[in-house]
Order: sequence, then structure tokens, then C-alpha cells
Amino acid sequence: MENEIVTDDSAHDAIYRFDKAEENKRTSAKPWASDPHHFKKVKISAVALIKMVMHARSGGDIEVMGLMQGKILDDTMIVMDAFALPVEGTETRVNAAAEAYVYMADYMEKSQLVGRLENALGWYHSHPGYGCWLSGIDVSTQSLNQKWQEPWVAVVIDPNRTISAGKVEIGAFRTYPEGYKAPDEGPSEYQTIPLNKIEDFGVHANQYYPLEVSYFKSSLDTKLLEMLWHKYWISTLASSPLLMNREYTARQILDLADKIEQADAGLATRTPGFADKKEKNDGAVAKVAKDSTKITAEVAHGMMAQVLKDILFNRAVTG
Repeated sequence: MENEIVTDDSAHDAIYRFDKAEENKRTSAKPWASDPHHFKKVKISAVALIKMVMHARSGGDIEVMGLMQGKILDDTMIVMDAFALPVEGTETRVNAAAEAYVYMADYMEKSQLVGRLENALGWYHSHPGYGCWLSGIDVSTQSLNQKWQEPWVAVVIDPNRTISAGKVEIGAFRTYPEGYKAPDEGPSEYQTIPLNKIEDFGVHANQYYPLEVSYFKSSLDTKLLEMLWHKYWISTLASSPLLMNREYTARQILDLADKIEQADAGLATRTPGFADKKEKNDGAVAKVAKDSTKITAEVAHGMMAQVLKDILFNRAVTG
């Protein structure tokens, strides 16, 4: 993966130490109450990242959900660990039943007994194949949690795009308080959204904001990751993103065809003299071009990987 996980071994991995009194002091101050933009960054440990990605991938096309444990430091939320929740998921949402809440409370209690002292810091869930953002249901869930369980952050992982892109597709978000008017921050970084999700994405886009995501690992994590690599490197090289994600790629192409048809219909019905409508239609064509470029780049990346592996491992050495 190409997520640039930084090794944090300063002062013998000081970031892993937890001072309950200090944490209580920070949370009691509640600086986020007066500044909706107080939290700007999220730092995720390598262990938590691997757990979340593996859980998201295991769900296939079904959304999965879990909880994160961590602490806060100034404007940064630090995720130390994560665990899956036994929830009922569909292709569009996850529903936490009473059993999940009982499991959550029991897990947190048992964590204290084994030395994991950090509090629950947020939740994560997957968006298989449709990007990292918050739907209307996600916004409602996050807002409710921020109201009663602050500090709280929402993390979204797209396992399908993670396989295609070769790096973890992840986003961290916090919602604005009710009645808060979000500042105009200009156009955000473009991301591909399936046609059947665009409306839900656009309606709620101004009700939350993204946080900068970075990663860290301890010196011990480095050794553990090396051991995992030595154990699984053969299966990693043998796997193909083209084969693993063939259904996702097919859906992307089908979605792209629908977008092209919609953009073409908009151009065909354009009325001369209406510049604003022309600009909107041209914007739709530009987005289709970006989506097409993204799909092409991902498929080309997978094909190049297959060709290189074929040259290295399957062709007989001559001379």
C-alpha cells in the first residue's frame, strides 16, 4: 500500500502512552463547543488501519461497521485501535441492533482489563465502490454521536477502490452543529461518485467537513508488519486487482456509460443563449472525462502489474 505510514519512535513511542487524567482534562475543556472546526487532523495507527481495511474487505459489497478507540491532542484525533461490530448490513447502509450496543459496552469493559485504556473515539464503516463521504443516514448518525459522545469522528473506507488504486481509500469527517452555516471553502478535491449516489452526496455535502488523515506506527509495529509480509508475500504477488475487482470494474464502466448518456442528452437539449446551462453541461462532460481517466489508469495499473509478474516469474531465462 502507498499510504506513507510514518514510524513514530520518538521518546520510545510516546504517542502510545495514555494519561487518563490528561485526557479527562482535555475532554472537559470542550474546545470543539466554541469552534466547530476545532479538530482538523486524524492520525491512525497502522494496527487500526489494517484491522479496518481487512474488515471492510471481508464485507464484499455489503457495508460493515466498527468502533475506534483513541485520544485527542490539541486539534488532532489519534486512533489507536479499532474493532468490528456485529451489525446487520446491506449494500447501502448498516444498522446497529441492541446486540451490537451490548457487544460494544462489553468490549470496551474488557479492553480496560487488558490495558487498552483509551475511550471510544468514533466509528468507521465501509462504502464498497462508491467513495468516501457521508450519506444522509451517516450524517444523522454522526451528528447524534457528536451531540452525546464527544469527541467523535466518522471514518469511511472504500475497500473496492483500495484494491484498484493500490492504496487505502479512506476519509475522516465531522458534522457541523445544527443551524451552523458552513463557510464557502471553494471546490473540494473531485471524487468519482456513482450516478445513483450523486443526489445523496450533493444534498448533505455542506453538513460536514473532512479532516486530514495521516498514519503512524511504532518500532514494534514495523517488526510485526515485516513478519506479516514475509508470511503473505507470495499470496500478495499471486493476487490480481483485475480479477479481484472485476465486478467493481464492470459496474464502474456501466455507471460511466450512464453518465455519458446523461451528459449527451444535456448537450442535445441545450438551448442557445443560456450560458449557465452550457457551463453546467460542459462541467458534466469534464467529470465524465475524469471518471474515464480514473478507470483507465486503474485498469492499466493492474495490467502492468500482471505483465511485470509474468516477465519475472513465468518466462524461462535464456542464455
